[in-house]
Amino acid sequence: MATRLSLTMPRARNKENDGLPKRWKHHHGAYYYLVPSGQEPAWDGKRKFRLGKTLPEAYKIWAERIGRTDNVRTVGDLLDRYALEVIPAKAPSTQTQNMAGLKNIRAKFGTAPLDAVEPTHIYQYLDWRPAKTAAKREIEILSHAFTMAVKWGYIKTHPFAWQLRIESDAPRTRYVEDWEIVECLSIDSKRKKGSVLAVQSYIRVKLLTGMRRGDLLRLRMADMQDDGIHLAPNKTLKSTGKRVIIQWSDELREAVAMAKAVRPVMIGPYLFCNRSGECYIDETTGRAGGWESLWRGFMARVLKETKVTERFTEHDLRAKCASDAETLAHAQALMTHADSRITERIYRRKPEMVKPLR
Repeated sequence: MATRLSLTMPRARNKENDGLPKRWKHHHGAYYYLVPSGQEPAWDGKRKFRLGKTLPEAYKIWAERIGRTDNVRTVGDLLDRYALEVIPAKAPSTQTQNMAGLKNIRAKFGTAPLDAVEPTHIYQYLDWRPAKTAAKREIEILSHAFTMAVKWGYIKTHPFAWQLRIESDAPRTRYVEDWEIVECLSIDSKRKKGSVLAVQSYIRVKLLTGMRRGDLLRLRMADMQDDGIHLAPNKTLKSTGKRVIIQWSDELREAVAMAKAVRPVMIGPYLFCNRSGECYIDETTGRAGGWESLWRGFMARVLKETKVTERFTEHDLRAKCASDAETLAHAQALMTHADSRITERIYRRKPEMVKPLR
């Protein structure tokens, strides 16, 4: 008979501290570590050590102070090591999402022995969490943590890998029509440089190359070489180890030339840059707040001043590029996907044209 984890037991800690590692406390907008007696010298002589205001900052300081832990007996212990060694290697934005997800996982699974978790407990968790999409992402984190537990030698087999039947979210189907792009590019700008022209040139380049936002915003002037645009997509390098060169076409040269001409500063390393000539992406957090504001403002004008009635995202433009490619192989190459099934399921959004039998 399957063991039932205490998913509905009363909380043993204050609500704001539930889901945090042992001896952690959230107090007055910051995270603190309650230092065990006798270990004060390792924590600057303090009994209550301030870790930081945000979860990623707190985990970083904690990892530097506590080092690796091999005393792993419970899921909470496993998540501690996972947070110390695995999450820091991920992209900044992913780190933030993972750290937030750990709180919910730890709150329900933290005290469970590693060998006590079974597939039925995962289903219980999914039923318990009202935010179903977030719950699925959290189970993905837990699953990877158990994969690492096998690698680290804590358990012999993964307790629920390949044993779950969880319905995946339906892929987005929004296809941006050609006429909608024409409408977006028709918006007038009173200035020869600035946000409107920057977004319009960005759209042109994105539709021709299909680049991810991170790759496009990090694109440097030095990446524009004689044989094409040289880029090393982060996700592609991790999965395939391959760099990519997007060959020049007349349209692509024109789009890049427009992007260069409308930059707010002419001397700067990035094709798309802010008024200081710097990259829009904050590499510490992975966020691009300034660019997100530009995009929201531009889309507001699109909905107000053109015939476009349905908002679309940058990701929809990437999907349009894949959808407009003549073949799946070409679309996969543009998306820099290691697996064509992802290209087909998520990004090819045009209806399939089928010839009649006769």
